[in-house]
Amino acid sequence: MAILRIEERRGLSGDVSVPGDKSISHRAVMFGAIAQGTTRVEGFLPGADCLSTIDCFRKMGVPIRQHGPTSIEVEGNGWEGMKEPEAVLDVGNSGTTIRLMLGILAGRPFHTIVTGDDSIARRPMDRVAKPLRRMGARVEGRAEGSYTPLSIRGGGLKGITYPSPVASAQVKSCLLLAGLQAEGRTRVEEPSLSRDHTERMLTAFGVRVNRDLDGVSVEGGQTLQARDVRVPGDISSAAFLMVAALITPESQITIRNVGLNPTRDGIVDVLREMGGDIQVTPKGEWCGEPVGDLTVTYSRLKGVEIGGKMIPRLIDEIPVLAVAATQAEGQTVIRDAAELKVKETDRIHITAQELRKLGARVEETDDGMVIEGPVQLTGNRCNSHGDHRIGMAAAVAGLVAEGGVTVDQADAIDVSFPGFEALLSEL
Repeated sequence: MAILRIEERRGLSGDVSVPGDKSISHRAVMFGAIAQGTTRVEGFLPGADCLSTIDCFRKMGVPIRQHGPTSIEVEGNGWEGMKEPEAVLDVGNSGTTIRLMLGILAGRPFHTIVTGDDSIARRPMDRVAKPLRRMGARVEGRAEGSYTPLSIRGGGLKGITYPSPVASAQVKSCLLLAGLQAEGRTRVEEPSLSRDHTERMLTAFGVRVNRDLDGVSVEGGQTLQARDVRVPGDISSAAFLMVAALITPESQITIRNVGLNPTRDGIVDVLREMGGDIQVTPKGEWCGEPVGDLTVTYSRLKGVEIGGKMIPRLIDEIPVLAVAATQAEGQTVIRDAAELKVKETDRIHITAQELRKLGARVEETDDGMVIEGPVQLTGNRCNSHGDHRIGMAAAVAGLVAEGGVTVDQADAIDVSFPGFEALLSEL
């Protein structure tokens, strides 16, 4: 699927599921690898990023068996079950893999070299390298450990209190995983609450996690106990189908078994604020994660302002939210989203650039965008720039673009949403 062609449509309908949550799939493999016993995972996302996580832990001697694309078993033998890898660990395009894995490696008494693709080489690693050094790990790399490839020799960690300058689940998770191997308590404080999949899953694996209004902490010396994990559908993937149904006339779709973690469901709140008809049917919890069905009906949207504490709850969904804004009445302002500049691409610049190709009225700002709508989009050729979320956002725009949209480098979509093209055709 190097090239994806999307024609203008009406009347999307169907009852569908989206692939498993990427964040939870990563953690299920990692936590299973450091737990005692066999962790069975159902609903695993077989995307490129999560497969990179499996590959890295296999290279450290952890047995991982796949029973079909979405069912895996991880045979953990505790912290000591991981061995020094003989080869460089390559995380591919996965920022989650490298940052969380560095927290695990920080406590292991061996040497590891970690690298990734060209996108990873541009993403800042000093946000985890600096606090890990404070804990006692030796982390080196380009630009004083700011960029890959990174060399890390772990062990001998001391717990710290770290006031993180950014609300980042990757930073928080990295330090908590290191803290479980450190002497004393490790505490992470954030300017606003980032997604909490790590805290929920650590608790499910038997770890005592202390949370309050200002931060989260763990005591060192704890072990994880294996358990079964059922992965809900990824709300970040569901967001593309939600926006598709909201902006495509005569549409109504139901998306089954979507993860509705309150640190991740900001996209539902904002789309409802814009006037979107989204009905939520709760279905209980899977491994501490709330799950439900979403029924989404075509709606006339209006512009809103999005910023502050809402941003960490929908940071990955902003590219497709920008597509929704092109079809909304009035002005949509997105601010406080400078973190988008250090994702797989500079998502502020690239989102604005690709939407302008279709005739959208988008102005970039230092930390977001201002979008005027509604606009009749016109067909053109777009490019994912190797970023899965940019590729899918362009495809969704194609549903309402006169003449349709062609997306180049569309194979990037497989990172988080294998089967995206087929599912969109099914609707």
